[in-house]
Amino acid sequence: MKPSKIVCIGRNYVDHAKELGNEVPKEPLFFLKPPSSLIGNDEAIVLPPQSSRVEFEGEIAIVIGTRLKNASEAEALAAVAGVVALNDVTARDLQRTDSQWTRAKGFDTFCAVGTPKTGESFDFGALEIVTRVNGKERQRAHGRDMVFSVPFLLSYVSRVMTLEPGDLLATGTPAGVGPLAPGDVVEVEIPGVSSVRNSVRSAE
Repeated sequence: MKPSKIVCIGRNYVDHAKELGNEVPKEPLFFLKPPSSLIGNDEAIVLPPQSSRVEFEGEIAIVIGTRLKNASEAEALAAVAGVVALNDVTARDLQRTDSQWTRAKGFDTFCAVGTPKTGESFDFGALEIVTRVNGKERQRAHGRDMVFSVPFLLSYVSRVMTLEPGDLLATGTPAGVGPLAPGDVVEVEIPGVSSVRNSVRSAE
């Protein structure tokens, strides 16, 4: 079942905000990726002709298990169904030229998601996110490095829009983002929890 929406948090790691020349937001900055951008493990990320710089963004994502609306942080935690590795693929050049990020974030194949781990409680601060391109580590951080915590983010977003079962919340990417080229293989891993691995190719 596809999620009704994929909610993504921007600039939620201080070092990533700095590497792109941005300030850390005072409140969570979030945007949506369309469900049509979803791909799974071993499916190809397709580089669109509209962009000359497509980048990886490895993220810890949360799978919603029960409906959340105007939720407290405790209620938000109770609604978590699982955790999954996610690659928020981004056309960086388009992100810089557009006043909002829908085009840069919304191309088909721009949301690679692994198999979620479900059925247990998570220490979100202890979760680690690692991204590798062609076997070389490019990103590594922990949930405790986030500006805004997972419970806070879930509660905050639920006060704007109702989160439905199956929806995804991507919690932001750490420093180390970089470009992808045809023939690359990119892997995003939450060690012991979930991973997603994708090849990269040009549009036909």
